[in-house]
Amino acid sequence: MRKAGVLLPISSLASRHGIGTLGKTAYSFIDFLAEAGQSYWQVLPVGPTGFGDSPYQSFSAFAGNPYLIDLPLLVQQGLLLHQEIGTEWGEVPSKVEYGLLFKKRFAVLAKAAARQNKADPAYRAFCEAHASWLDDYALYMAIKEAHGQVGLQHWPAPLRTRQPAALQQAAVQYAPRAEFWRCLQYFFFTQWQNLKTYANQNGVELVGDIPIYVSDDSSDLWANPGLFQTDQNGHLSVVAGVPPDAFSADGQLWGNPLYNWPAHKRTGYAWWMRRLAHSAALFDVSRIDHFRGFCDYYAIPAGAKNARVGEWRPGPGKDFIRALHKKLPAMQIIAEDLGFLTPEVHELLAFSGYPGMKILQFAFDSRDDSDYLPHNYHHHTVAYTGTHDNTTTQDWQYTAPKANVAFCRRYLGLTPHQNLTESLVRATLASVAQTAIIPLQDWLHLGADARINTPSTLGGNNWRWRLVPGQLPQALATHMRQQTALYGRLSAAQRAKVTAKTQQKELQTALTTAEKAGQ
Repeated sequence: MRKAGVLLPISSLASRHGIGTLGKTAYSFIDFLAEAGQSYWQVLPVGPTGFGDSPYQSFSAFAGNPYLIDLPLLVQQGLLLHQEIGTEWGEVPSKVEYGLLFKKRFAVLAKAAARQNKADPAYRAFCEAHASWLDDYALYMAIKEAHGQVGLQHWPAPLRTRQPAALQQAAVQYAPRAEFWRCLQYFFFTQWQNLKTYANQNGVELVGDIPIYVSDDSSDLWANPGLFQTDQNGHLSVVAGVPPDAFSADGQLWGNPLYNWPAHKRTGYAWWMRRLAHSAALFDVSRIDHFRGFCDYYAIPAGAKNARVGEWRPGPGKDFIRALHKKLPAMQIIAEDLGFLTPEVHELLAFSGYPGMKILQFAFDSRDDSDYLPHNYHHHTVAYTGTHDNTTTQDWQYTAPKANVAFCRRYLGLTPHQNLTESLVRATLASVAQTAIIPLQDWLHLGADARINTPSTLGGNNWRWRLVPGQLPQALATHMRQQTALYGRLSAAQRAKVTAKTQQKELQTALTTAEKAGQ
């Protein structure tokens, strides 16, 4: 069945408390999506934001972002007083101020955590169910906090390398604060599960994101150093990135730890299977970022200033995919297969059976018969106008090379005065791709200020944009529903409503006809 969805990070929802959360506006957005006939809400990663405030540089591959915990919901539970929330959460309603959140949010959450009954069976059950990652994460965050928030690579060696005596002492010394971090995860996952249940009940499925790599400042690396390429002192020997290309002369130096794939294979990829199962429980569909890294990956010597010096190394390939198919045969996955792809990557994607991605903004860069042009799409794919790493389509038409924009207009059959953004949205919906996902900014025709992220840059406006109240009128939901229906992508819930209305009209007509005949 053809489906459609919207891409919007939870952090980008409107909120009076500095950042979009799992509270009232998230529920309202689900109502909006249901009314608009959408089947999916793609939320991107929901893990704790680390370096550069990016959810792709997280302190844990399993934890939820404490910033997304809704404070008014904690008030309803009796864990906070309304006046304890405060009102000073930033001067610009359309921007997230991460520095302010860092300074204020945890102090408020600490009040709620202190009031949480730690003997509550639900709390204890949560801690036990997630102990495989939660205990390490909680202690990691407590140690990090006690050492001035420095990254793992700068911790004292006994703690960084998990020497038993140092670890035992830290567990005792930081036990109260570790309990605080456990409690925040309980708040997050409780609110998340309630929101997901509401979404599913209203015919909306949640699409999440699995960054292929973990951060070099993460509990994952700290607790499992043998699963990564490190030296005898626990320092990274190589880091992740991609080589130079037409868009970047220096390539992209991500700096993430790279996996020790032979070690993973010896365990049957147990850590990865736990991570994927965790994602499958959290989301209805999981997008795996940088899927090509399972085929081969680019290794850059640690300490390099750019990605010019590096080499491609083989990943786990089909052996990993076989393990995934065996362990999680029903898991719904989208494979992010963007960028330079070799025949081997295409072969691995086909072997996996997972749909890849097509980005319409990439289609008009003057390459001959680009794979991203809609006439080259196949059914088993997910089509986007752009993603969180692209500028908005409204901005693209002014900042992309003029030849590309001119080609786009010719391809779509547009006159100079016709709306390009709306036409690209319609072209994505009209494509043969089984699923079409449109960033909300493109439905709203927003410009560069609404861009989510610019790759290879840190800070600035990245991950800061959010909606303001009143920006999603009923008229927009109606327009989205009409366009989605026009291209055969209306959600099952909306189709059921249409069918029910049609049946009701037919019944009323039959009754009227019968009444007239009886007269």
